[in-house]
Amino acid sequence: MRRIINLCIIGLLVTTAGFAQSPTELWANANQAYSEGRYADAAADYNAIIEAAPVITRAYAPVYYNLGNAHFKQGELSQAILAYERCLRLKPTDKNASYNLRFAQTQIIDNIGETQIFFLREWLTTLRNMLPMSVWMWSSIILFCLTLICLLLFAFSRSIGIRKAGFYISIICLLCSGVAFANAASLHHRDCVRADAIITRGIVNAKASPDRSGTELFTLHEGTKVTIHEVLGGYANIEVGNYNGWVPTNTLERI
Repeated sequence: MRRIINLCIIGLLVTTAGFAQSPTELWANANQAYSEGRYADAAADYNAIIEAAPVITRAYAPVYYNLGNAHFKQGELSQAILAYERCLRLKPTDKNASYNLRFAQTQIIDNIGETQIFFLREWLTTLRNMLPMSVWMWSSIILFCLTLICLLLFAFSRSIGIRKAGFYISIICLLCSGVAFANAASLHHRDCVRADAIITRGIVNAKASPDRSGTELFTLHEGTKVTIHEVLGGYANIEVGNYNGWVPTNTLERI
């Protein structure tokens, strides 16, 4: 049932993309190729669906998930991790993608300790990722409208009870509206900046400066997730764990 629903959604989203094959055929062919062990053909069809999509939305999460599986079956670790990460960016609650991503990450050679994240920040990030940006934005607008309605009740009602209720409810709605807006803004910033990236080359030496003559600081292998802070002259200043250095931009791909 889930596969049928995903197929229908993808078909509706990309019918205007102008495929030589319809999206329904590509999806069916990709799944068939995967079941027959033709993982390269499956990955090619999944990529064709993604590349021709007018807008990448939450409905494309299953495509990225299957694409990640196809890459992993071929031993393409970095591309598998990249696909799982993109799936979770669209649908953070996908448990299958989360499990497969964690398993794929155990295959990474690098053993760089991650920076400890304050539990409150981690909790807020989890809360933010529970809903897509559009839902947070509409929630913020609706709650703000409710705030205005409650304020009108407070200002013009003759009943003391209604005025008190309107006042307190307006405060609650305003606070919730602010939280929803902050989450929407945070997701928008994340999607625009796309600071997270995956190392896609086998071995990459991070340097102290953005040039070939820079001192080598540490070595990264494919599949490692990094954060990009700056791009300069074909080099990206990246952070991973407690390490910071410069690597060529063609050795990584943004999530």
